[in-house]
Amino acid sequence: MDLLRSLPLGLYLEQPITWLHRLDARVKLAWLMTFLAAPILASAAWRLILVGLLIGITFLAMIPTRVWRQQMGWLLTLSILVFVLTAVAPDGLAVNSQPRLPAHSLDLAAQTTLPPPTPRCPWYAPLCRSTSSASPTASTEALPQPTHYRYVLLKQGPFTVTRRSFDLGLRVSTLIFTLIYSTNLYLLTTAPEEITAGLEDLMAPLRRLHWPVTEIALTLTLSLRFIPLVLEEVQNLVRAVRTRAINWKKLGWARAINLWMTLAERLLKNLLLRAEQIASAMKVRGFTSPDRHRVQWHQARLRRGDWLAIVALVLLWGARLLSGTVS
Repeated sequence: MDLLRSLPLGLYLEQPITWLHRLDARVKLAWLMTFLAAPILASAAWRLILVGLLIGITFLAMIPTRVWRQQMGWLLTLSILVFVLTAVAPDGLAVNSQPRLPAHSLDLAAQTTLPPPTPRCPWYAPLCRSTSSASPTASTEALPQPTHYRYVLLKQGPFTVTRRSFDLGLRVSTLIFTLIYSTNLYLLTTAPEEITAGLEDLMAPLRRLHWPVTEIALTLTLSLRFIPLVLEEVQNLVRAVRTRAINWKKLGWARAINLWMTLAERLLKNLLLRAEQIASAMKVRGFTSPDRHRVQWHQARLRRGDWLAIVALVLLWGARLLSGTVS
């Protein structure tokens, strides 16, 4: 079991270098914020456009199939499953309303003469059928509707898909895919050093408010670098448990919980040991403070491709504000 390959979420793709890798981290961060904020109050068509745009960017960047197959495949499956379950679920509006006035009150008020009384069957003739027992809406069911609007889109047995449930399922499924995959695509094509350098450059005005911008950027860099170490420690513990061939059925609940607590304690100790080793390595290399020991990982400079991405971002937001807001 290799967690670094079976769970490639949040990892950086070093090879091959695509055109997404060459874009500036600040421009890609602006696009990420766009994918996170554009679905707010957006129509269903625009949500589908954002999903298609993410998939199109993945194919245009020529990211290897082995990388996006596990990420996009499972995420698309999850989104489709959420859409189906939400669409067939009750929407809470399927209630039977009762009119305040009788169905034929307006017809009776418009008549000048009263209609003749309808004959009723006497009590001693049980086989007689009265004409008043016919359904008053039987003659109106065959009337043509003025529009093609239908609230119930599909009704098959116990499953009913209404307009509200369909729209809710589409919103939830596209939102899950957009939020998760856009963040994952950003981390896949942007190195941790570039992310922290871009955030530090964008947070530079906060220095006037005496914010520790450099310390925040350093902490973010170390946290991003620490994610593969956590996955590696979990992977080592899982392999250690599998090599011992533990029979979990014979342990029982109490002993199994005790064993899992022991593994969690061991994992925490290993992670703290790794953190201490990183701190010792920084001290040996003469690191004193982020302000005195500055290391330039990435030069923030916009190129021609970055300006084209900015222009495309402005056009996208213009189209979104003009025609993408839900009415």
